[in-house]
Amino acid sequence: MSEKRRDNKNRILRNGESQRNDGRYVYVYVDGNGNQKFLYSWKLEPNDTLPSGKRDCVCLRDKIKLLKKDQADGIIANAGKMTVLQLVEKYISQKTGVRHNTEANYRFVINIIKKEEFGSRRIDSIKLSDAKAWLIKLQADGRGYSTIHTVRGVVRPAFQLATDDDLIRKNPFEFQLATVVVNDSVTREAITRDQERKLLKFIKNDKHFSRYYDGIYVLFKTGVRISEFCGLIAEDIDFENQKLRINRQLQRTRNMQYIIESPKTANGERYVPMDKKLMKCFKRILKNRKSVKVEPVIDGIHGFLFLDKNGMPMVALHWEKYFEHICHKYNKTYKEEMPKVTPHVCRHTFCSNKAKSGMNPKTLQYIMGHGDIGVTLNTYTHVDFEDAKKEMKRLKEA
Repeated sequence: MSEKRRDNKNRILRNGESQRNDGRYVYVYVDGNGNQKFLYSWKLEPNDTLPSGKRDCVCLRDKIKLLKKDQADGIIANAGKMTVLQLVEKYISQKTGVRHNTEANYRFVINIIKKEEFGSRRIDSIKLSDAKAWLIKLQADGRGYSTIHTVRGVVRPAFQLATDDDLIRKNPFEFQLATVVVNDSVTREAITRDQERKLLKFIKNDKHFSRYYDGIYVLFKTGVRISEFCGLIAEDIDFENQKLRINRQLQRTRNMQYIIESPKTANGERYVPMDKKLMKCFKRILKNRKSVKVEPVIDGIHGFLFLDKNGMPMVALHWEKYFEHICHKYNKTYKEEMPKVTPHVCRHTFCSNKAKSGMNPKTLQYIMGHGDIGVTLNTYTHVDFEDAKKEMKRLKEA
Protein backbone atom coordinates (compact mmCIF):
# COMPACT_ATOMS: atom_id res chain seq x y z
CA MET A 1 0.00 0.00 0.00
CA SER A 2 1.50 3.35 -1.09
CA GLU A 3 2.29 5.94 1.54
CA LYS A 4 -0.14 8.92 1.68
CA ARG A 5 1.17 12.33 0.63
CA ARG A 6 1.66 14.85 3.42
CA ASP A 7 2.39 18.59 3.67
CA ASN A 8 5.33 20.15 5.53
CA LYS A 9 3.23 20.01 8.72
CA ASN A 10 2.83 16.25 8.30
CA ARG A 11 -0.90 16.54 7.48
CA ILE A 12 -2.35 14.03 5.04
CA LEU A 13 -3.23 15.61 1.68
CA ARG A 14 -6.38 14.50 -0.14
CA ASN A 15 -6.77 13.50 -3.76
CA GLY A 16 -5.80 16.36 -6.07
CA GLU A 17 -4.06 18.31 -3.30
CA SER A 18 -0.32 18.93 -3.20
CA GLN A 19 2.20 21.38 -1.78
CA ARG A 20 4.90 23.10 -3.79
CA ASN A 21 8.48 23.58 -2.61
CA ASP A 22 7.75 27.24 -1.75
CA GLY A 23 4.95 26.08 0.61
CA ARG A 24 2.01 27.05 -1.60
CA TYR A 25 -0.88 24.56 -1.79
CA VAL A 26 -2.32 23.44 -5.12
CA TYR A 27 -5.49 21.59 -6.12
CA VAL A 28 -5.71 20.07 -9.59
CA TYR A 29 -9.04 19.34 -11.29
CA VAL A 30 -10.54 18.94 -14.74
CA ASP A 31 -13.27 21.38 -15.84
CA GLY A 32 -16.39 20.62 -17.87
CA ASN A 33 -14.46 21.05 -21.13
CA GLY A 34 -11.83 18.49 -20.16
CA ASN A 35 -9.17 21.11 -19.44
CA GLN A 36 -6.83 20.80 -16.48
CA LYS A 37 -7.26 23.67 -13.99
CA PHE A 38 -5.61 24.69 -10.70
CA LEU A 39 -6.61 26.30 -7.40
CA TYR A 40 -3.90 27.92 -5.25
CA SER A 41 -3.62 29.07 -1.64
CA TRP A 42 -0.97 29.70 0.98
CA LYS A 43 -3.23 28.00 3.55
CA LEU A 44 -4.63 24.48 3.59
CA GLU A 45 -7.12 25.07 6.43
CA PRO A 46 -8.79 28.31 7.62
CA ASN A 47 -6.74 28.59 10.82
CA ASP A 48 -3.34 28.12 9.17
CA THR A 49 -0.78 30.86 9.70
CA LEU A 50 0.16 32.82 6.57
CA PRO A 51 3.83 32.72 5.53
CA SER A 52 5.58 36.01 6.29
CA GLY A 53 4.89 38.72 3.70
CA LYS A 54 1.99 36.90 2.04
CA ARG A 55 -1.45 38.49 1.57
CA ASP A 56 -4.40 36.89 3.35
CA CYS A 57 -6.38 34.47 1.20
CA VAL A 58 -9.12 31.84 1.28
CA CYS A 59 -7.73 28.49 2.33
CA LEU A 60 -7.42 25.76 -0.30
CA ARG A 61 -10.03 23.45 1.19
CA ASP A 62 -12.66 26.23 1.31
CA LYS A 63 -11.91 26.97 -2.33
CA ILE A 64 -12.35 23.27 -3.13
CA LYS A 65 -15.69 23.19 -1.28
CA LEU A 66 -16.95 26.18 -3.27
CA LEU A 67 -15.72 24.64 -6.52
CA LYS A 68 -17.54 21.37 -5.84
CA LYS A 69 -20.70 23.23 -4.87
CA ASP A 70 -20.51 25.22 -8.13
CA GLN A 71 -19.99 22.02 -10.09
CA ALA A 72 -22.96 20.38 -8.38
CA ASP A 73 -25.15 23.41 -9.14
CA GLY A 74 -23.96 23.66 -12.73
CA ILE A 75 -22.07 26.94 -12.25
CA ILE A 76 -19.52 27.32 -15.06
CA ALA A 77 -15.99 27.37 -13.67
CA ASN A 78 -14.04 30.65 -14.13
CA ALA A 79 -16.92 32.23 -16.10
CA GLY A 80 -17.29 34.72 -13.27
CA LYS A 81 -14.03 36.35 -14.34
CA MET A 82 -16.09 38.51 -16.71
CA THR A 83 -16.21 42.13 -15.54
CA VAL A 84 -19.39 44.06 -14.79
CA LEU A 85 -18.83 46.21 -17.87
CA GLN A 86 -18.32 43.15 -20.09
CA LEU A 87 -21.47 41.56 -18.72
CA VAL A 88 -23.60 44.67 -19.33
CA GLU A 89 -22.19 45.01 -22.85
CA LYS A 90 -23.02 41.35 -23.50
CA TYR A 91 -26.58 41.86 -22.23
CA ILE A 92 -27.11 44.96 -24.36
CA SER A 93 -25.69 43.25 -27.47
CA GLN A 94 -28.56 40.76 -27.27
CA LYS A 95 -31.23 43.49 -27.16
CA THR A 96 -31.93 43.96 -30.85
CA GLY A 97 -34.65 46.05 -32.45
CA VAL A 98 -35.00 48.40 -29.48
CA ARG A 99 -36.46 51.90 -29.73
CA HIS A 100 -34.30 54.98 -30.14
CA ASN A 101 -34.87 56.15 -26.55
CA THR A 102 -34.01 52.70 -25.15
CA GLU A 103 -30.81 52.58 -27.20
CA ALA A 104 -29.86 56.04 -25.89
CA ASN A 105 -30.47 54.81 -22.32
CA TYR A 106 -28.16 51.85 -22.92
CA ARG A 107 -25.36 54.14 -24.13
CA PHE A 108 -25.93 56.41 -21.13
CA VAL A 109 -25.58 53.49 -18.68
CA ILE A 110 -22.49 52.10 -20.42
CA ASN A 111 -20.77 55.51 -20.20
CA ILE A 112 -21.47 55.66 -16.46
CA ILE A 113 -20.15 52.13 -15.83
CA LYS A 114 -16.99 52.83 -17.84
CA LYS A 115 -16.12 55.65 -15.44
CA GLU A 116 -16.71 53.55 -12.32
CA GLU A 117 -14.17 51.26 -10.65
CA PHE A 118 -17.14 48.95 -10.02
CA GLY A 119 -17.33 48.31 -13.79
CA SER A 120 -13.93 46.62 -13.84
CA ARG A 121 -14.72 44.19 -11.00
CA ARG A 122 -15.32 40.50 -11.65
CA ILE A 123 -19.00 39.60 -11.58
CA ASP A 124 -18.40 36.65 -9.24
CA SER A 125 -16.93 39.05 -6.67
CA ILE A 126 -20.07 41.22 -6.47
CA LYS A 127 -22.15 40.55 -3.37
CA LEU A 128 -25.48 42.07 -2.34
CA SER A 129 -23.72 44.57 -0.07
CA ASP A 130 -21.37 45.57 -2.92
CA ALA A 131 -24.28 46.27 -5.27
CA LYS A 132 -26.02 48.40 -2.66
CA ALA A 133 -22.82 50.25 -1.76
CA TRP A 134 -22.24 51.12 -5.42
CA LEU A 135 -25.70 52.62 -5.90
CA ILE A 136 -25.27 54.60 -2.65
CA LYS A 137 -21.94 55.88 -4.01
CA LEU A 138 -23.61 56.99 -7.24
CA GLN A 139 -26.07 59.09 -5.28
CA ALA A 140 -23.31 60.48 -3.03
CA ASP A 141 -21.48 61.50 -6.23
CA GLY A 142 -24.47 63.59 -7.24
CA ARG A 143 -26.40 61.18 -9.46
CA GLY A 144 -30.17 61.64 -9.19
CA TYR A 145 -32.61 58.92 -8.22
CA SER A 146 -33.98 58.66 -11.76
CA THR A 147 -30.46 58.15 -13.14
CA ILE A 148 -29.71 55.44 -10.56
CA HIS A 149 -33.07 53.84 -11.36
CA THR A 150 -32.07 53.77 -15.04
CA VAL A 151 -28.65 52.26 -14.28
CA ARG A 152 -30.11 49.55 -12.09
CA GLY A 153 -32.76 48.89 -14.73
CA VAL A 154 -29.96 47.71 -17.05
CA VAL A 155 -27.52 46.18 -14.57
CA ARG A 156 -30.08 44.01 -12.77
CA PRO A 157 -31.25 42.09 -15.88
CA ALA A 158 -27.62 41.81 -17.00
CA PHE A 159 -26.76 40.01 -13.75
CA GLN A 160 -29.91 37.92 -14.15
CA LEU A 161 -28.54 36.84 -17.53
CA ALA A 162 -25.32 35.75 -15.77
CA THR A 163 -27.38 33.86 -13.19
CA ASP A 164 -29.49 32.13 -15.86
CA ASP A 165 -26.33 31.19 -17.77
CA ASP A 166 -24.87 29.64 -14.59
CA LEU A 167 -21.98 32.10 -14.52
CA ILE A 168 -22.85 33.18 -10.97
CA ARG A 169 -25.05 31.71 -8.27
CA LYS A 170 -27.20 34.73 -7.27
CA ASN A 171 -28.25 38.09 -8.69
CA PRO A 172 -26.82 40.71 -6.27
CA PHE A 173 -29.15 43.44 -7.60
CA GLU A 174 -32.40 41.79 -6.47
CA PHE A 175 -33.52 44.35 -3.90
CA GLN A 176 -35.92 47.28 -3.68
CA LEU A 177 -34.11 50.41 -4.85
CA ALA A 178 -36.04 52.72 -2.52
CA THR A 179 -34.68 50.82 0.49
CA VAL A 180 -31.13 51.74 -0.48
CA VAL A 181 -31.08 55.23 -2.03
CA VAL A 182 -33.24 58.27 -1.31
CA ASN A 183 -35.91 59.05 -3.90
CA ASP A 184 -35.16 62.74 -4.44
CA SER A 185 -36.88 62.95 -7.82
CA VAL A 186 -39.50 65.64 -8.29
CA THR A 187 -42.96 64.28 -9.10
CA ARG A 188 -44.49 65.94 -12.13
CA GLU A 189 -47.84 67.07 -10.78
CA ALA A 190 -50.89 67.94 -12.79
CA ILE A 191 -51.94 71.56 -12.58
CA THR A 192 -55.41 72.54 -11.41
CA ARG A 193 -58.31 73.34 -13.74
CA ASP A 194 -58.06 76.98 -12.70
CA GLN A 195 -54.34 77.10 -13.47
CA GLU A 196 -54.98 75.47 -16.85
CA ARG A 197 -57.65 78.07 -17.70
CA LYS A 198 -55.41 80.96 -16.64
CA LEU A 199 -52.42 79.65 -18.59
CA LEU A 200 -54.43 79.06 -21.78
CA LYS A 201 -56.00 82.53 -21.50
CA PHE A 202 -52.55 84.09 -21.04
CA ILE A 203 -51.19 82.28 -24.12
CA LYS A 204 -54.20 83.18 -26.24
CA ASN A 205 -53.92 86.89 -25.42
CA ASP A 206 -50.14 87.18 -25.68
CA LYS A 207 -48.94 88.78 -28.94
CA HIS A 208 -45.94 86.48 -29.27
CA PHE A 209 -47.07 83.18 -27.74
CA SER A 210 -50.59 83.18 -29.19
CA ARG A 211 -49.18 81.38 -32.24
CA TYR A 212 -48.75 78.29 -30.03
CA TYR A 213 -52.19 78.46 -28.42
CA ASP A 214 -53.93 75.89 -30.64
CA GLY A 215 -51.15 73.32 -30.26
CA ILE A 216 -51.01 73.73 -26.49
CA TYR A 217 -54.81 73.57 -26.26
CA VAL A 218 -54.66 70.23 -28.13
CA LEU A 219 -52.06 68.90 -25.67
CA PHE A 220 -54.22 69.86 -22.68
CA LYS A 221 -57.47 68.53 -24.18
CA THR A 222 -56.32 65.22 -25.74
CA GLY A 223 -53.65 63.92 -23.33
CA VAL A 224 -51.50 62.69 -26.23
CA ARG A 225 -47.78 62.18 -25.72
CA ILE A 226 -45.65 64.98 -27.13
CA SER A 227 -43.93 62.62 -29.59
CA GLU A 228 -47.36 61.46 -30.80
CA PHE A 229 -48.46 65.09 -31.15
CA CYS A 230 -45.36 65.95 -33.20
CA GLY A 231 -46.04 62.95 -35.45
CA LEU A 232 -49.56 64.08 -36.39
CA ILE A 233 -50.34 64.76 -40.05
CA ALA A 234 -53.46 66.17 -41.76
CA GLU A 235 -54.79 62.70 -42.60
CA ASP A 236 -54.95 61.85 -38.89
CA ILE A 237 -57.72 64.42 -38.31
CA ASP A 238 -61.16 62.99 -39.11
CA PHE A 239 -63.53 65.96 -38.90
CA GLU A 240 -66.50 63.97 -40.19
CA ASN A 241 -66.31 61.36 -37.41
CA GLN A 242 -64.85 63.77 -34.86
CA LYS A 243 -61.83 61.67 -33.97
CA LEU A 244 -58.05 61.98 -33.98
CA ARG A 245 -55.92 59.03 -35.09
CA ILE A 246 -52.80 58.26 -33.07
CA ASN A 247 -50.56 55.65 -34.69
CA ARG A 248 -47.00 57.00 -34.72
CA GLN A 249 -44.32 58.94 -32.82
CA LEU A 250 -41.86 61.43 -34.27
CA GLN A 251 -38.46 61.46 -32.58
CA ARG A 252 -35.18 63.27 -33.25
CA THR A 253 -31.94 61.60 -32.21
CA ARG A 254 -28.89 63.28 -30.74
CA ASN A 255 -27.25 63.41 -34.16
CA MET A 256 -30.31 65.30 -35.46
CA GLN A 257 -31.76 62.33 -37.33
CA TYR A 258 -35.57 62.26 -37.56
CA ILE A 259 -37.23 58.88 -37.09
CA ILE A 260 -40.78 57.53 -37.03
CA GLU A 261 -41.65 54.91 -34.41
CA SER A 262 -44.83 53.11 -33.47
CA PRO A 263 -46.57 54.32 -30.28
CA LYS A 264 -44.94 53.61 -26.93
CA THR A 265 -47.22 50.70 -25.94
CA ALA A 266 -49.21 47.99 -27.71
CA ASN A 267 -52.33 49.99 -26.83
CA GLY A 268 -50.79 53.17 -28.23
CA GLU A 269 -52.58 52.98 -31.58
CA ARG A 270 -55.97 54.53 -30.87
CA TYR A 271 -58.52 57.20 -31.75
CA VAL A 272 -59.10 60.18 -29.46
CA PRO A 273 -62.58 61.78 -29.59
CA MET A 274 -62.72 65.48 -30.56
CA ASP A 275 -65.29 68.07 -29.50
CA LYS A 276 -66.14 71.22 -31.47
CA LYS A 277 -63.47 73.34 -29.78
CA LEU A 278 -60.75 70.81 -30.61
CA MET A 279 -61.90 70.61 -34.23
CA LYS A 280 -61.78 74.41 -34.50
CA CYS A 281 -58.21 74.31 -33.19
CA PHE A 282 -57.19 71.76 -35.81
CA LYS A 283 -58.85 73.75 -38.59
CA ARG A 284 -56.84 76.83 -37.57
CA ILE A 285 -53.67 74.72 -37.30
CA LEU A 286 -54.15 73.45 -40.87
CA LYS A 287 -55.03 76.94 -42.15
CA ASN A 288 -51.98 78.56 -40.49
CA ARG A 289 -49.58 75.72 -41.32
CA LYS A 290 -46.27 77.02 -42.63
CA SER A 291 -45.88 76.65 -46.39
CA VAL A 292 -42.57 75.24 -47.61
CA LYS A 293 -41.05 74.74 -51.05
CA VAL A 294 -39.99 71.18 -50.24
CA GLU A 295 -42.26 69.11 -48.02
CA PRO A 296 -40.23 67.20 -45.39
CA VAL A 297 -40.63 63.43 -45.62
CA ILE A 298 -39.66 61.23 -42.66
CA ASP A 299 -39.72 57.47 -43.27
CA GLY A 300 -42.32 57.99 -45.98
CA ILE A 301 -44.55 60.22 -43.81
CA HIS A 302 -45.25 63.84 -44.84
CA GLY A 303 -47.72 66.60 -44.01
CA PHE A 304 -46.64 67.19 -40.41
CA LEU A 305 -48.78 69.86 -38.73
CA PHE A 306 -46.01 71.98 -37.22
CA LEU A 307 -42.79 72.95 -38.97
CA ASP A 308 -39.81 74.86 -37.57
CA LYS A 309 -37.97 77.80 -39.15
CA ASN A 310 -35.93 75.38 -41.26
CA GLY A 311 -39.05 73.74 -42.68
CA MET A 312 -38.55 70.55 -40.67
CA PRO A 313 -41.14 68.98 -38.32
CA MET A 314 -41.14 70.36 -34.79
CA VAL A 315 -40.11 67.85 -32.12
CA ALA A 316 -40.53 67.57 -28.35
CA LEU A 317 -37.61 69.91 -27.62
CA HIS A 318 -39.32 72.78 -29.49
CA TRP A 319 -42.48 72.55 -27.40
CA GLU A 320 -40.58 72.09 -24.15
CA LYS A 321 -38.76 75.37 -24.86
CA TYR A 322 -42.02 77.15 -25.72
CA PHE A 323 -43.54 76.06 -22.41
CA GLU A 324 -40.42 77.19 -20.55
CA HIS A 325 -40.54 80.69 -22.09
CA ILE A 326 -44.31 80.96 -21.61
CA CYS A 327 -44.15 80.07 -17.90
CA HIS A 328 -41.23 82.45 -17.40
CA LYS A 329 -43.19 85.37 -18.93
CA TYR A 330 -46.37 84.39 -17.07
CA ASN A 331 -44.54 84.43 -13.73
CA LYS A 332 -43.02 87.83 -14.50
CA THR A 333 -46.52 89.13 -15.22
CA TYR A 334 -48.52 87.74 -12.29
CA LYS A 335 -47.79 87.52 -8.56
CA GLU A 336 -49.35 84.06 -8.24
CA GLU A 337 -46.76 81.91 -9.96
CA MET A 338 -47.53 79.11 -12.37
CA PRO A 339 -45.71 75.85 -11.51
CA LYS A 340 -43.46 74.29 -14.12
CA VAL A 341 -45.60 73.16 -17.04
CA THR A 342 -44.32 70.82 -19.76
CA PRO A 343 -46.02 68.82 -22.50
CA HIS A 344 -46.00 65.87 -20.12
CA VAL A 345 -47.72 67.93 -17.42
CA CYS A 346 -50.48 68.59 -19.98
CA ARG A 347 -50.89 64.83 -20.29
CA HIS A 348 -50.98 64.42 -16.49
CA THR A 349 -53.52 67.19 -16.22
CA PHE A 350 -55.81 65.76 -18.89
CA CYS A 351 -55.83 62.32 -17.26
CA SER A 352 -56.38 63.69 -13.76
CA ASN A 353 -59.25 65.91 -14.90
CA LYS A 354 -60.99 63.04 -16.66
CA ALA A 355 -60.53 60.74 -13.66
CA LYS A 356 -61.91 63.38 -11.29
CA SER A 357 -64.88 63.87 -13.63
CA GLY A 358 -65.74 60.19 -13.17
CA MET A 359 -64.65 58.81 -16.54
CA ASN A 360 -64.62 55.00 -16.65
CA PRO A 361 -61.01 53.90 -15.93
CA LYS A 362 -60.95 51.50 -18.89
CA THR A 363 -62.14 54.27 -21.20
CA LEU A 364 -59.48 56.59 -19.83
CA GLN A 365 -56.85 53.87 -20.26
CA TYR A 366 -57.84 53.56 -23.94
CA ILE A 367 -57.68 57.34 -24.57
CA MET A 368 -54.30 57.61 -22.83
CA GLY A 369 -52.91 54.63 -24.73
CA HIS A 370 -51.67 52.89 -21.59
CA GLY A 371 -50.78 49.21 -21.76
CA ASP A 372 -51.50 48.77 -18.04
CA ILE A 373 -54.47 50.34 -16.27
CA GLY A 374 -52.31 50.58 -13.16
CA VAL A 375 -50.35 53.33 -14.93
CA THR A 376 -53.59 55.18 -15.60
CA LEU A 377 -54.75 54.94 -12.00
CA ASN A 378 -51.50 55.31 -10.09
CA THR A 379 -49.21 57.49 -12.15
CA TYR A 380 -51.34 60.00 -13.95
CA THR A 381 -54.22 60.70 -11.60
CA HIS A 382 -53.70 63.18 -8.78
CA VAL A 383 -56.30 63.58 -6.05
CA ASP A 384 -56.23 65.64 -2.87
CA PHE A 385 -58.40 66.19 0.21
CA GLU A 386 -60.91 68.39 -1.64
CA ASP A 387 -61.40 65.64 -4.23
CA ALA A 388 -61.96 63.07 -1.48
CA LYS A 389 -64.40 65.40 0.29
CA LYS A 390 -66.47 65.93 -2.89
CA GLU A 391 -66.54 62.21 -3.62
CA MET A 392 -67.69 61.37 -0.09
CA LYS A 393 -70.46 63.96 -0.39
CA ARG A 394 -71.54 62.60 -3.77
CA LEU A 395 -71.75 59.04 -2.44
CA LYS A 396 -73.70 60.17 0.62
CA GLU A 397 -76.25 61.91 -1.57
CA ALA A 398 -76.56 58.99 -3.99
